[in-house]
Amino acid sequence: MTSPTRVGTVIVGVDDTAYSWLAADWAAAEAELRGDVLRVVHAVGGDGDAASEARVLDAAASVLDDAEVRIVTDRPALRIDTVLARDDPADALLTAARDADLVVVGTRGRGGFAGLLLGSVSLKVAAHADRPVVVARGAPRKATGSIVVGVRDAGDEDAVRFALAEAQTRGAGVRLVHAWTPFVRSGLTVPQPSQLDDEQRLHARLLNGAARPVADHPGVHVDTELIIGSPAAALVDASARAALLVLPRHPPRGLGLRLGSVVHAILHHADCPVAVVPTAPD
Repeated sequence: MTSPTRVGTVIVGVDDTAYSWLAADWAAAEAELRGDVLRVVHAVGGDGDAASEARVLDAAASVLDDAEVRIVTDRPALRIDTVLARDDPADALLTAARDADLVVVGTRGRGGFAGLLLGSVSLKVAAHADRPVVVARGAPRKATGSIVVGVRDAGDEDAVRFALAEAQTRGAGVRLVHAWTPFVRSGLTVPQPSQLDDEQRLHARLLNGAARPVADHPGVHVDTELIIGSPAAALVDASARAALLVLPRHPPRGLGLRLGSVVHAILHHADCPVAVVPTAPD
């Protein structure tokens, strides 16, 4: 007897902003592609008097009702459940993520400052979730375009696997991009061609190492690209032509940014949705 096909869960956090509606639309399309359940989460605090508590809960229920109506109208066959969490929004999503396959957030929420490019909730979830997190950026979901993976080192196979699975589901291609600033350009001497060639061979081996999972997806067309230059700038530029940009999240080093400066910059400036995939510690 064959076991039933596993049904996964895509989680999306919503409030009543345009940013969260973009995230909800992206998550709904993703859940439909995967054949997964979509779980819509809205979180509110609870430190007021009884009357204000009732108003807050009524407003929260209305947000979830609106989200469900909006999604079901476009995707009537999609399985949806809703969750009203009494918690900090980021903590509520991190808790919900434990039972999910993917978490989707908007760029910023209702409480963000007008000039903020990415909100604290999105940053916290992307930095701490133990599941892939998609930050829904850019224009509404592109129907076409490749999936771009920013490869930092040969250990980024989890991010590559995630991108290959996404590409197979969508019938898309994958571009594995590795960009670096040559060591020889950091000094005062003019780099010699042979020095650049040596570095390029080293980085090509690194990229090929990360590409090992490609062999498990023979139906997905994959290109690899080495770029001499800023990794953040190269990947932001690539995002303009991508359906999805996938980045590995490495364990933090010392007291620096938990997401790393490159991932942090791309999350603020990419022109398409960005998936952050946690990488296991060495």
